[in-house]
Amino acid sequence: MMQKTLSHPTRGPGRPREFDMEQALDKAIVTFRTKGYVATSIGDLSQAMGLSPGSLYKAFTDKRDLFMAAFERYTSLRNAGLRARIDAAATGRERLRAVLKFYVQSSHGLEGRRGCLVVGSAVGLDTFDRDLAGLVSQALSRNEDLLIDLVEQGKADGSISPAIDGKAAAGLMLCILLGMRVAGKTGRSLHEMAGLADLALNILR
Repeated sequence: MMQKTLSHPTRGPGRPREFDMEQALDKAIVTFRTKGYVATSIGDLSQAMGLSPGSLYKAFTDKRDLFMAAFERYTSLRNAGLRARIDAAATGRERLRAVLKFYVQSSHGLEGRRGCLVVGSAVGLDTFDRDLAGLVSQALSRNEDLLIDLVEQGKADGSISPAIDGKAAAGLMLCILLGMRVAGKTGRSLHEMAGLADLALNILR
């Protein structure tokens, strides 16, 4: 579990000020999502997180270190929210519907315009070093593995045709989900995104 507070010096000697690490990371996440890793500066992060550059550097080695912490928190929160929806569904097909609805809610309005930290990072993958690129690639692989598993569950319980190629269907579904997050950056409406989700699910008939 990530430590919730972190102390760093303020103007008065020997008088530490504490800030909530999770709240600070949440603000950094919004900045990285909106501007992208490369375009985000330490100044942007300092302003968004309400920390001086010096305090930020004391908490994190550099922008890369902060991004890795933000990326870990973002994916952890997203995965927990998605898993709760999946676990509430009864069949493989309904679990895939739950995934699509989860992405619909993330792909319109303000949330949609902010974009997805994973998808946005994947677009700029060639700008990352090996470790950062690995984080992004692993997140995408986990998403695809989840989709494969859900398709296979649907085939086993009869809610998805047994003739469906599970890996190919999951790959197509992943592309649709990623595309929804990219399209969401353009300000799509909830109605538009819900229609895309319904059409995507029809592929699995």
